[in-house]
Amino acid sequence: MNYDHLFHAGNFADVVKHIILTRIIVYLQRKPAAFRVIDTHAGAGSFDLTLDRAIRNPEWKEGIAPVLADPPGGEAGELVAPYLDLIEAMNLEELSAYPGSPLIARKLLRAHDRLSAMELHPDAASGLKALFDGDAHVKVMQLDGYEALPAQLPPKEKRGLVLIDPPFEEPGEFDRLVNVLIKAHRHFSGGIYALWYPLKDEAGVAEFKKRLNQTGIAPILASELWLRAPSTPPRLFGTGMIVVNPPFVLKDELDQILSALLPLLSSASSAGFANAWVRSE
Repeated sequence: MNYDHLFHAGNFADVVKHIILTRIIVYLQRKPAAFRVIDTHAGAGSFDLTLDRAIRNPEWKEGIAPVLADPPGGEAGELVAPYLDLIEAMNLEELSAYPGSPLIARKLLRAHDRLSAMELHPDAASGLKALFDGDAHVKVMQLDGYEALPAQLPPKEKRGLVLIDPPFEEPGEFDRLVNVLIKAHRHFSGGIYALWYPLKDEAGVAEFKKRLNQTGIAPILASELWLRAPSTPPRLFGTGMIVVNPPFVLKDELDQILSALLPLLSSASSAGFANAWVRSE
């Protein structure tokens, strides 16, 4: 409950995570039928990068800043453009604000799409409610996203995305992710699920993927980018996203996107990325 995302807003993990989020929503837009985005750990929704807490630990300077300064070109540039356009629209002169996942999702919704955002932390939930005050497209709930998610499924739109992006502050987070996915999938097997995780504990990540495979849920794609080799003692070296029922184009898109992003985010020879199936169809 002490997690403050402002310390990490706009870092390399946010960049990768939010580009994946954007690509999935853009895919959902291809069909005229309405969809819902459900964000189980929504946070405050928007972050002021000029505050002291952000200035003292400016992770965004090695994340969104270099990507904005030298955006990818070619097909990769076209794919990341919806995400970068959102960031630039919030920062007309200089980089001073960064959107959280619920605000990114909201800005991509059409008139008939909806967002359900859950956040347990009182301060973050208060900020989220203020951000979307009076917005009929958004429902904000101060709830534990893990516990509340199954009751939100299936959404009345019958199509959509569930983003599960926990802070990974407490032990057992990988187990909680697998368990909530199993429960949610029973209610909404056709939905797209995006589960974020840090690359820090190699053994924990390997066991996480093993358990996901054993659920029998398919297809499951793992997208990972790492800035450096793992170290001892363990520290964050990369970012990962599990996508259940990924759009059929997503893997190929992420191969292009992460290849273009990697040199902007890390110059280490040990940096790399991988998009691989945890369980195929």
